[in-house]
Amino acid sequence: MKVILLQDVKGQGKKGQMVEVSDGYARNFLLPRKLANEATADALNAYTQANKAAAHRIEVEKQTANELKERLEKLQTKIYAKAGTGGRLFGSVTTKEISEGLKAQHGIDIPKTKLALDEPIKSFGTYQVKAKLYTEITGTVYVVVAEEK
Repeated sequence: MKVILLQDVKGQGKKGQMVEVSDGYARNFLLPRKLANEATADALNAYTQANKAAAHRIEVEKQTANELKERLEKLQTKIYAKAGTGGRLFGSVTTKEISEGLKAQHGIDIPKTKLALDEPIKSFGTYQVKAKLYTEITGTVYVVVAEEK
């Protein structure tokens, strides 16, 4: 009997796969526990539609991430910080401040967890911060740290 798995089943397959199992295993184990649906014409149609919708959603998300990447490369975000002696900062500029600066200055919402600093920013200047926008798509955020007046 062909079934479409609704959850991962050890030894059979992953969620969303269509697998061939024995009739008894399907009737007595998989179907009563709602681990699978019988692969009828309606179920197969719904399965293919769900796969197409998921593929389309992924494609749209990748396209959006690429557009955001291109947009980020044209922008600079200014962060103002209090200065100490010798051009050093009191404290450091964090990913949270960069995220808030992007949202306030350019209307771009990138969570602080998606921004990666190699080392804390502790002096004035221009920095490049990597932003993980999507799987295998990484953009660069240009950050200018200036003295607060």
